[in-house]
Amino acid sequence: MQKTWFITGASAGLGRLMTAKLLERGDRVVGTLRRAGALDDLATRYGDRLRIVTLDVTDTAAVRATIADAFIAMGRIDVVVSNAGYGLLGAAEEVSDAQIDRQIATNLTGSIQVIRASLPHLREQGGGRIMQVSSEGGQIAYPNFSVYHATKWGIEGFVEAVAQEVAPFGIDFILVEPGPTATSFATTMDDAVPMQIYDDTPAGAVRRGVADGSFAIKGDAAKCADAMIAAADAERPALRLALGSTAYASIMSALADRLEKIEQQREAAMSADRS
Repeated sequence: MQKTWFITGASAGLGRLMTAKLLERGDRVVGTLRRAGALDDLATRYGDRLRIVTLDVTDTAAVRATIADAFIAMGRIDVVVSNAGYGLLGAAEEVSDAQIDRQIATNLTGSIQVIRASLPHLREQGGGRIMQVSSEGGQIAYPNFSVYHATKWGIEGFVEAVAQEVAPFGIDFILVEPGPTATSFATTMDDAVPMQIYDDTPAGAVRRGVADGSFAIKGDAAKCADAMIAAADAERPALRLALGSTAYASIMSALADRLEKIEQQREAAMSADRS
């Protein structure tokens, strides 16, 4: 059965791949982008099954208007994919105030507002699904990506809470957690001005690994897009979808370490209760 999707950040990476694959199988897509013309080839091929809208997710008023217009134009939207975002490379001391503000406004606040703007329309139509693109970096952290991780850990906490709030209305969520994947992520990353003092630190090592290509990128973007579509099609998908062997291994390791550490704190935790 034909589905209708709303996808932010559809001009490149996973958003573009999903858009192309969904159109190819016969679905309808509203794709948002910041760079006009990036989806013109798909529009030519698929006609009115693709609706292209220019949108900057940091403009909350525009987010609300665009999503409202999309629901009116399409009649129903089955899956909202909040995908717009980018990376910020730099130790916490290196990144500028402006870089921090832009990263949070796009990855965190922008994603929150896309979700908030979608909820009343999904409620009114009797339900639907929201897919939030997060990262393995929503559960683990690399040095030199501190602000990026803040946005991904933040959106995961937001989604966990909202999923409980709106489950009675037939609205559910999928948090997508890809590991390092061969997309345009590295080429579109914002880069802080390095401080020499961090050269011989873990932050400097990660910076060099990203620059020289030694930072392992095992994920296949097309396979990730296929897995995302399959999860969105599932009747009852899990809240989280880890993608790639790196994501699986790193998240498993981090969770096991946390469980071990919290168990060691059991006595201290119990002692803090009221008598």
